[in-house]
Amino acid sequence: MRLWLLRHGEAEARANTDAERELTRHGRKDVLHSAAQLAGRPLGAILASPYVRAQQTAELVRDALGFTGAIGAAPWATPDSDPRQALDFLAEHGEQDLLLVTHNPFVSELAGLLIHGHRQDPLPMGTASLAELEGDLLIPGLVSLRSLHHVRHH
Repeated sequence: MRLWLLRHGEAEARANTDAERELTRHGRKDVLHSAAQLAGRPLGAILASPYVRAQQTAELVRDALGFTGAIGAAPWATPDSDPRQALDFLAEHGEQDLLLVTHNPFVSELAGLLIHGHRQDPLPMGTASLAELEGDLLIPGLVSLRSLHHVRHH
């Protein structure tokens, strides 16, 4: 199974709530840059946090790739969610290639948990960073980091 983890693009500093923060123009550009890394990859599903910036990021990727499926809901993937709760959902998800669009610190902790088997060594993920993880099953400590793409900020 291949799991792609994408942190949302740069978002506005302020909104009524954290969940309502929208992507900036720069953030949209960075997301499209990361989406290009997924071109030609067979995605079975795209899941995203319910927060606006993650939904916008997922929509940009879906459009850029010509993905025809709906964006699945991942209410367990908000910034302060427990990555262990995500494991149950991901384990039940049958797709071989899955993209999850989410936030820090959740995304860094989830990647670290899957790769190392614990949360003490989170994977550094900047805005619009894309990690490619692979494993027969998504079991902590049994997943390999295949690639990590960071957007260069100019």
